Amino acid sequence: MSEVELLLLDQTENCTVYTIQFLSDDLNEFEKFVAKFHNHGELNRDFRIIAKFIEQVLDFGAWERFFRPEGKMKDSVVALPTLSSKLRLYGLRLSDRILILGNGGEKKSRTYNEDDSLRGYVLTLQRFEELLKEGVRDGSVVITESEIKTDKTFEI
Repeated sequence: MSEVELLLLDQTENCTVYTIQFLSDDLNEFEKFVAKFHNHGELNRDFRIIAKFIEQVLDFGAWERFFRPEGKMKDSVVALPTLSSKLRLYGLRLSDRILILGNGGEKKSRTYNEDDSLRGYVLTLQRFEELLKEGVRDGSVVITESEIKTDKTFEI
């Protein structure tokens, strides 16, 4: 088990974007993704497409059309981009105004389930969403129209 916390990345009038950070790590999950692919020659174009999508989310909101559904029917896991790309960034789209970005990687298989790294990123987000829901039930997490309020750390 590892402890994670929810971190605010950016907030605009239309969307609040968060990420998660394992307390044992120096970088949060989104920073790890950026560090891996920001200057990656072969995948830089795909990285720039994802960065542009994130800018659009901040400008307009986390509209469903910006994302590819990825997880199970019962969860909120999505991936960027929706276009053909070798790169995937996973997140939780909780509403049109709340997005939690996770980590991602190069898509080398047909589905994320066939790749241990990608499956791990999705499972982490699925587990974090379960913990958020538990926090809402016990009152330690409050989710408003555009924010998640908590100072809790979560055991994943």
